[in-house]
Amino acid sequence: MDPESQVTSLYGLSMLEAALRPLEANTVLALLHEAGDINDQALVNVAIGAEVNLYGRPALAAAQAARDAGNSPNTVLAAAAALIGPQCATAARAAAHWFIDAFMAAGLTDAGDNSVDFAKIPRDTASEGVLLATRLDPKAEAMLAGLEARAANSVFVRYLRSLGGHPSADAVLGAIAATLAWGPLLRKRISRVTAESLPWWLRLFGTLIGASVDADRHEPARFCGIDQANLLGHRSLTEVGCAALLGEEPSAADSFAFQTLVGLLLTNGPGAISAQGAKGAVSADGPETPSRVQLNKAMIGFLTHCGYAHGGNGYEGVAFLIDQFRDVDLPDPGVRQHNLDLTAIATRFARQYVAHKASSKELGVTEGLAIPCINHPVFKGKSVNVDPREEFVRKRLAQRGDYNVFHEFYGALVQALFTEGATRNVFCVNVDAVIATLLLKMLWVRHRAGTLPPRALETAAFTVFLYSRMLGCAAEVDDHLNRGRNMDTRTPQSACRFVP
Repeated sequence: MDPESQVTSLYGLSMLEAALRPLEANTVLALLHEAGDINDQALVNVAIGAEVNLYGRPALAAAQAARDAGNSPNTVLAAAAALIGPQCATAARAAAHWFIDAFMAAGLTDAGDNSVDFAKIPRDTASEGVLLATRLDPKAEAMLAGLEARAANSVFVRYLRSLGGHPSADAVLGAIAATLAWGPLLRKRISRVTAESLPWWLRLFGTLIGASVDADRHEPARFCGIDQANLLGHRSLTEVGCAALLGEEPSAADSFAFQTLVGLLLTNGPGAISAQGAKGAVSADGPETPSRVQLNKAMIGFLTHCGYAHGGNGYEGVAFLIDQFRDVDLPDPGVRQHNLDLTAIATRFARQYVAHKASSKELGVTEGLAIPCINHPVFKGKSVNVDPREEFVRKRLAQRGDYNVFHEFYGALVQALFTEGATRNVFCVNVDAVIATLLLKMLWVRHRAGTLPPRALETAAFTVFLYSRMLGCAAEVDDHLNRGRNMDTRTPQSACRFVP
């Protein structure tokens, strides 16, 4: 069986393929329907990296106020998203619009073409008003420096530099967006609406990542301890997102685990309640008049349709593992020589589970019998069941030489449950176990040191889900923006009936 045939896909890329790609590449895929190249990833790293530091911005104050009021992570991000309305993206979208008009008229076929003659591009006071600021814009200069440090190629950025004035940060964002969108737009993979919405999406993504971090981690020229020049000139969005999740500098292993988590969680199909919230928000605005659709409100729709049962439930597997390893000496879950008898630990739980199941049956109680991250047999008649998604990721991690004692424990557990008579087959370890074990491995040392309490672990599990699903839901929003109908999520009157 091909495991990749068993999972949902985003524009032809399976969830498992997405798990092997960095966050910046999946960002390009979600919005432009194509897997971006290295240059695209560099552009995304700068565009979104320039938006994550919210120091002194109202969105950060709103997010922190929501956090201090005890709200769940999705509600915290929704508070920030509410302040990134249409006016926050008007100038950047106008710049993208101008670039597309002017360079389409000039017959540009490649947004990385270094031989373009700018004399063919009309230059007037109106266009310069869209692209240039009246004085030096520090954010724009930082973005341009970041693009130069990465050797990112863009004919639109070169044009901005050729004007001789002071490019605005919005113009740089518009130039990046136009570069990213150019190829897909010419190949008719995306619409003009999608291309001109891109600056708003990039700003929203950066804001949501930034808003997930406590206000004290935002400084005038540093975010999560990373200085601005390093952030824009060298760091990948994967590293920045991982730093935001952990609250500290991530290791290479942490960043890879984070990348895998985001790819696995990117989408679970159009029926997901989070996607319904996003598409419902678009329908309510009216996609038949795309200019009225508020992308930040669509993100709020996705966020309001997340919660402790859809988003926060990833913590269940983490909590289960913490309970099983509470009393063992485990300094580092990534070290293979841990001297733990995983079979003994698994057998102890299996026997407890059998006893609990028997007593619950006598009392007629079914609550508490589900074990997180373990499924019933996937294939009838199979003595040993395997979730192809979990198997795929396990093999890829093994090829890298990565070890995770928590993942190994789950393999021992399903065998112990069968051996002790709790199950008739060896049940499968599902893909949620991969998510739980990767996350706990990243956070284990801090948790054991007492610097990361259970509540913070739960927030981290919820937050990585939100990072991932914001990309998947952005793709849903863009699809509905281009193809949806006004109010088209309503149930037809003919299908409604009175229930006494």
